[in-house]
Amino acid sequence: MQTRVQKWGNSLAIRIPKAFATETQLTEGVTVEMSIEEGRLVIAPSVFTPTLEELLAQITPENVHTEVDWGKMSDRKCGDAATLYAGTWRFDLADL
Repeated sequence: MQTRVQKWGNSLAIRIPKAFATETQLTEGVTVEMSIEEGRLVIAPSVFTPTLEELLAQITPENVHTEVDWGKMSDRKCGDAATLYAGTWRFDLADL
């Protein structure tokens, strides 16, 4: 599909057709990453990776979890009750 680059203030703008926005889940206000790859302009949704500080800042008295009682300590390790099946670890909780 061809589209026309237009002036927007001191910058340039490109309209993203609704079908493209829907397929890529782009909506107004979404942050995107722009890069140039092999001479092409690439626009992709940003992947937000919060820092530990950002995550901790979201904890409030209303959403903090209470302490969980995991029972008494044992000399056994989790690996003692784990078995590898087709590349996936399975844990038998009864053996912990």
